[in-house]
Amino acid sequence: MRISRLKFAALIVMSIVGITASSMVFYIYDTLHQQLPYCVSSQTIFGVKIDCNTVLSSSYNNVFGINLDLLAITYFLVNMGLVFAVSFGGDKLFRRAFRTLFAWRFLGLIIVPYLITIEFVVLKAICVYCTVMHISILIDFVIVTYLLYWKDDISLAGGDPSSSLDEPSDDEEAAVHV
Repeated sequence: MRISRLKFAALIVMSIVGITASSMVFYIYDTLHQQLPYCVSSQTIFGVKIDCNTVLSSSYNNVFGINLDLLAITYFLVNMGLVFAVSFGGDKLFRRAFRTLFAWRFLGLIIVPYLITIEFVVLKAICVYCTVMHISILIDFVIVTYLLYWKDDISLAGGDPSSSLDEPSDDEEAAVHV
């Protein structure tokens, strides 16, 4: 395993939390057309009500005709697959998966402020499940950023912590083609 068990577990748990929240919304709200638990409250946060129905029934819950809940499920499943590839993949797969994982998480990080703005400013309502997904994406990004910039606990090619994530050396390329 290339990363510590604790970081691996944290990354997988964040993906599982995201998959669970997005799957619950998709199944209960979108498929069964039922009210989600814990989604309506008389309390407000900064003048914003807790009301999943307002958020999930808005036109902002679709992108190019695709339900955001389906996109979220896909995001977290891909995320989990990349974590496994980074943790257990061979050297070449590791390098590609690690770069892809960082870019994937960055994509999620870019989308979260937009979604929060829609909830707080436009709709003046937040969805508890959406907030759980947002937090999962943010925590994932922090962990992956830590792994990228302080990677001394990652077992890189040959187990040398000073190895980089840059392209393989000529020797490594030659070994791959042999």
